[in-house]
Amino acid sequence: MTDDHNIPVTEDELHAYVDNELPAERRVAVEAWLAAHPDDAARVTSWRTMSDALHAKYAAVADEPVPPRLSVDQLSRPPRRWMMGAIAAFLLAFAVGGGVGWVARGTNTTTSTFAHFTGDALDAHKLYVVEVRHPVEVAGSERAHLQQWLSKRCGYEVRAPELDATGLKLVGGRLLPGPTGPAAFLMYETASGERFTIYASRAKTETTQMRYASNGGNGALFWADRGVGYVVSGSADRDRLTQVAQMVYDQNEKAGL
Repeated sequence: MTDDHNIPVTEDELHAYVDNELPAERRVAVEAWLAAHPDDAARVTSWRTMSDALHAKYAAVADEPVPPRLSVDQLSRPPRRWMMGAIAAFLLAFAVGGGVGWVARGTNTTTSTFAHFTGDALDAHKLYVVEVRHPVEVAGSERAHLQQWLSKRCGYEVRAPELDATGLKLVGGRLLPGPTGPAAFLMYETASGERFTIYASRAKTETTQMRYASNGGNGALFWADRGVGYVVSGSADRDRLTQVAQMVYDQNEKAGL
């Protein structure tokens, strides 16, 4: 029989421990791990502190009744105004803290979606950002056609955000297989050749959230909203990645995507 105490503790398990979603049989092992690994214990303490602060700040707003003047369509999904403020605060905490690997509380389904999306997105990012002659199928100069084509194939509106304020220009995009269907893949580039990509596909969660992942010197920020999951991949510099991801998120919100 496998001894759970001898199984290394993963970062996802640390998040689950903070969220009180860890299976009982692993909780003792995680607590023993934290006792022997002060760095991980400090991270868990910081996550709990931030979570408590966010709940104290926004819980009352989340529990407010929906104003009667809102339409049936607006009643069908959570009020966006307080959510946008919360996400902005989450992003700020993420950028300032520099060591937090998640923003917002998730579920086991969310964790699985996060793993699939970031894995696929980072694989695509690493594969195509090194391409010189054929990094995309449709060039950025055909933005309108690119958006129309990807929207038709993916089954939801795909927009290529304007990221000029971050020094990024649209290189173009391509269609890729996603975790649950077709995925839109957009590439951006700075004048110095730094590249970022946006990966989007249908997701099985409606919860807006952000989580960080890294692999091979590349970083990724994932969130999901209105049934679509997004991953912005690029520099492992979290401040820079957060700057780009926040601009993508803000433009999606403004467009109602």
